[in-house]
Amino acid sequence: MAEHVSIVASGHTRFGRLDGQNLEDLIVAAATEAIEEAAIVPAEIDAVYLGHFNSGMVSDGFASTLIHQTHPGLRFKPATRCENACASGAAAIYAGINAIRSGAAELVLVVGAEKMTANTTAQVTQALAGAGYQNNPAEAGLSFPQLFGIAARGYAERYRDPLPAMARIAAKNHANALFNPLAHMHREASFEFCNTVSDKNPEIAPPLRLTDCSLITDGAAAIILASPERARRFPREVAFRAVSQVNDFLPLEHRDFIAFEGPRRAIQSAYASAGIVVDQLDFAEVHDCFTIAELMIYEAMGLAPQGEGHRALEDGTVLRDGRLPVNLSGGLKAKGHPVGATGVSMHALAFRQLTGRAGDIQRAGAELGLVFNMGGAAVANYASILEAKRA
Repeated sequence: MAEHVSIVASGHTRFGRLDGQNLEDLIVAAATEAIEEAAIVPAEIDAVYLGHFNSGMVSDGFASTLIHQTHPGLRFKPATRCENACASGAAAIYAGINAIRSGAAELVLVVGAEKMTANTTAQVTQALAGAGYQNNPAEAGLSFPQLFGIAARGYAERYRDPLPAMARIAAKNHANALFNPLAHMHREASFEFCNTVSDKNPEIAPPLRLTDCSLITDGAAAIILASPERARRFPREVAFRAVSQVNDFLPLEHRDFIAFEGPRRAIQSAYASAGIVVDQLDFAEVHDCFTIAELMIYEAMGLAPQGEGHRALEDGTVLRDGRLPVNLSGGLKAKGHPVGATGVSMHALAFRQLTGRAGDIQRAGAELGLVFNMGGAAVANYASILEAKRA
């Protein structure tokens, strides 16, 4: 088997409303934890990459250089901010992987961070809407809840009513987050509550209810990537057995949104590169920005035919104790969605799963995991197959 770039250390702040911590504080905290876990001198790091969407949510426009605040040993290291909407974190990771593959670096620090809660919900909604197509007035006026509301209505017209399955996803991810001390929301939400429109669970963008939407969150995560030669010197190593990036057209008018073709192509390409099938996975962390997205990702993963994603919930496959649990972390739905941090968080927690250090969200004996991070309405799609490396 060809040797691969590996993750050798991770850092992760708590996710939530982190008053008193600015973007720099979050970046430094996550980076410091990763460097300390790796037990390296910061000067050994060859390059740093930051996943950060921003789009006007913070005043730190030159955010990539904030990583240097972590330690004087990082001074003069090349630093680059990567942006690909809600997949900015994965974009930064893949940039780091490519730097190592090219021979330009052997050790790379990747941080993903976002400070969102200092803004109002309306301001965050407007900022995130910037990841939609702006050159068509009909699309430019749509928020992301409205875009995924269109997906839910289209799914109902083409296949079946997705709302009960979406409520099951919300309840599942809330239940999973109760076991994750880093998660934003530690609050149980029953299927009945999630499946019922009420004063506490209003419609946000019909038919999406509040419980169908991910959280506005602050937080940061970090990983250290290593070349095959350098990775062997670390006590823990998780290899990227495969990576796949697929970008689709931005305008909805040019594609079939309900087909979710970009996610499907990215995930299936990653399977093919890794030489695996879906049944070999032990867990998956996927981009449930809205519960309808997780439902369609089940189908993109090959857990069920298109229009039949509900089966993966009904037969228990994706549950905490199921054959292939999805979003043991609580997902974006309950762990939280600090946009630039999300992709790095997914990889950091998968690294911990595959090294047996995930605490109460540990999947016993996990050897192989899928991470799927998505930017925009299925536009920027990143699929990673991560594999535990044993001494």
